[in-house]
Amino acid sequence: MLIDSLTWGGAEMLLADFAAGAPAAGIELSVSYLFDRDGSPGAARLRQRGIEPELVPVGGLLSPSSMRTVRRHLAERRPDVVHTHLLYADLLGGVAARSLGLPSVSTVHVMAWEGDARERAKLRLAAAVRRRSAGRVVAVSDVARELFLRAGWDTPERVVTVRNGIAGETRPGAGGGVRAELGLRPDDVVVSMVTVLRAGKGHDVALEAVGALRERFPRLRLLVLGDGPQRAEIERLAAPLGDAAVLAGHRDDVMAVLDASDLVLHPSSADAFPTALMEAGAAGVPVVASDVGGIPEIVEHGVTGLLVPTPPEAAAVAGALAQLLADPGRRAELGRAGAERFRAEFTAERWAERTRTVYEAARSLRRPGGFREAARGRVLPSRGASGSN
Repeated sequence: MLIDSLTWGGAEMLLADFAAGAPAAGIELSVSYLFDRDGSPGAARLRQRGIEPELVPVGGLLSPSSMRTVRRHLAERRPDVVHTHLLYADLLGGVAARSLGLPSVSTVHVMAWEGDARERAKLRLAAAVRRRSAGRVVAVSDVARELFLRAGWDTPERVVTVRNGIAGETRPGAGGGVRAELGLRPDDVVVSMVTVLRAGKGHDVALEAVGALRERFPRLRLLVLGDGPQRAEIERLAAPLGDAAVLAGHRDDVMAVLDASDLVLHPSSADAFPTALMEAGAAGVPVVASDVGGIPEIVEHGVTGLLVPTPPEAAAVAGALAQLLADPGRRAELGRAGAERFRAEFTAERWAERTRTVYEAARSLRRPGGFREAARGRVLPSRGASGSN
C-alpha cells in the first residue's frame, strides 16, 4: 500500500485495521508513505500490527524526481499489487506502477470533489491517471461509488464498492476508568461523538440538541472526542452547557471510551463511510446519526440505531436521542443488533477478504494487452467484491 501520509485521518489510521485482517485473507502487506506529517501517528499503529512503514520522501506532485523516487521504490519491492490511497499516491504510484507493469488498485475515500481551479485540476489529473493505470477503482460505499460515477471520473465496470472494516477490539470494563478520568459519574447517561472537529460534522447541532434535553434528562452528558480546526468554535458553543458537555480532545483509546458510552451521536452533513459508526457496532453501542452518504450502509434504522433526515436539525436529533435516553431496554436491544451486524459485515478480516477479490481481478489483467485494455475500460468484472460492479 502506498499512501500520501500517516497523519491523523480516516484513510491513514485505517491501514492498521486492514493490517490486522490481512493475514486471514492471505495478504502479505507492506506500507509506504510519501510525507511525514504530524509525527506520522499512523506509523505507530502499524508497528503494533508488526508492520514497519517505509517513508518514501517526495517533493512536488509533478516533479520528475518524485516520480523517479516512487518508481525506484516500487521496482525494488516488486509487489504483486500496488494499492494507492489519496491524491499524491494515486498520481505518483499509479504512473510508476503502470510503467513497471505492476497491477494497481486505487481507493477513493471521499464523496465530494470541490475546490479552487488548482485543486480541480489535480483531481482531473488523478482521475486520468486512475483510468490509465488502475485495474480497479474502489469506492468505500455504494453512494460514494454512485457519486464518483455521476461526476464522470470513470466507467461503471471499473469501479467497485468495498466497504471498510475495523479491528474493533472491545474493552469491556474499561469504561469505568474513562468515566472517572473525565469526571463523569456512574449514573450519567453519556452520548459520545467521535469525529474530527471541523465544519459539517454536526457538533453545533449536537450541542443545541443536548441543551434542549437537559431539563428532561439532567444526567445527560455529551462527550466529544477529537481535534481539528473548529475546536475553538466548538468550545465556545459548548461553554453554556457547563459540565453537560465534555471536550476530551484526541484519544487513542476509542474502544475504551465507547465502553463508557450509552449512545453514539453522528449528525454529519456528509460522510462516505464513517469509522466511528463501525466502532460503535463493535462495542455494541446504539447510534443516532444522519441519514446521509454511506451511513445507512452501516446503521440500519430501527435495528441498530436511529437515523434522522439530512441536513440534520437539532429538533430531530433531540427527538431521536430522547426516544433512546428514555428507554434503556431499547438501547440494549439496538446495541446487540449493532454488534451482530459488525461481526457479520465490518470486521477487519471481512474487509481484507473483500479487498483480495479486487486484487485478484486487477492481477487477472496482467497479460499481453491487459493494461491497455484496462485503460480503455474493457476489464473483467471483479469476482465477489461487495456492492455493484
